[in-house]
Amino acid sequence: MARVTVPAVSPYAETVGYCRAVRDGRHIYVSGTAPVGIESDDPYKQAKRCLTIIVDALRELGAAPEHVVRTRVYIVDPDDWEAIGRAHGEVFGEIRPASAMLVISGTLDPAWKVEIEADALLPE
Repeated sequence: MARVTVPAVSPYAETVGYCRAVRDGRHIYVSGTAPVGIESDDPYKQAKRCLTIIVDALRELGAAPEHVVRTRVYIVDPDDWEAIGRAHGEVFGEIRPASAMLVISGTLDPAWKVEIEADALLPE
């Protein structure tokens, strides 16, 4: 299978030169996904928005949440870990991918409290 991409709907995609997700064979890589298109400052709602964008990108490439093998969750405020973790667990709680949650100093848009990446592996 040739490389297939899903375009990113982000104010930064064109300037930075990236797409939302790339599939190359069985491997799918989903870019850092911010809560674009949501006006809430609630960390749980922001994480849910990130995860919705990720699941939609996976589906466009023939995958589903159960194919995710690794996630990386970047958060700005360590006090938000539980709300963000709860949203992550609602999607991946039974799947249990390898994961990391990292506290960072900020995101490109100061309103974003979370950004999430995901890697998936399709069955042979």
